[in-house]
Amino acid sequence: MSPFSLGDKTILVTGASSGIGRAIAVACSQMGAKMIITGRNVTRLSETFSLLEGTEHQQICADLTNADDLTKLVEELPKLDGLVNCAGIANPLVLQLTEKEDVDEIMQINTMAPINLSRLVLQNKKLNKGASLVFISSINGNNCAYIGSAVYAASKSALTGFMKGIALELAPRGIRANCINPGMIDTDLLSNGYIGEDEMEKDRLKYPLKRYGKPEEVASAAVYLLSDATQWMTGSSLLLDGGYTLQ
Repeated sequence: MSPFSLGDKTILVTGASSGIGRAIAVACSQMGAKMIITGRNVTRLSETFSLLEGTEHQQICADLTNADDLTKLVEELPKLDGLVNCAGIANPLVLQLTEKEDVDEIMQINTMAPINLSRLVLQNKKLNKGASLVFISSINGNNCAYIGSAVYAASKSALTGFMKGIALELAPRGIRANCINPGMIDTDLLSNGYIGEDEMEKDRLKYPLKRYGKPEEVASAAVYLLSDATQWMTGSSLLLDGGYTLQ
């Protein structure tokens, strides 16, 4: 049996409506996991659901920044062997031109939502012994920074700090917590008009491998951390950046 098999595991993936979250959900189902996927957009969430391999999967539409939605989601969950906190946003914001509402939105989605979901899952005893928590963080704020990314960097570095703290708390129960720190990943977020194609091409060339990462490559890293192959790995940040931070 492959050490990367997820055949006996039930896994929740947040932010599964598109991009990295969708790729992780699909990859986990391909490795045999029973999937529970959640996201805010019911139409796109259903599209992801249709891509899952196998049966007995479940989709729950929820806004993780809404306390009622969050509570209802946790109540509906079975016992989990894995939780991937993937929901997030990345809006370039120069601090001098940033409003309080912009800061609150990024921190609520990127930091507070995964913290509160993890808290409720633990308080409601929804994690099996040996479960794995995976947080999608970023090289931004942890390994480097960019102009216009101060708030985003803060949200992701705070998430990494949270991961390290709960890794110690949960270790006696055999529950692991790790982060994936990706560089730029080629998702729909890149086509939102914030960055022009010429600027993106220049940025791509800054990566030693001369391209951005793919959602499926982050998904493979998530499968690795969810699998029994990493039973002795906790409190770690898995760097996935095409060599960007070597420079």
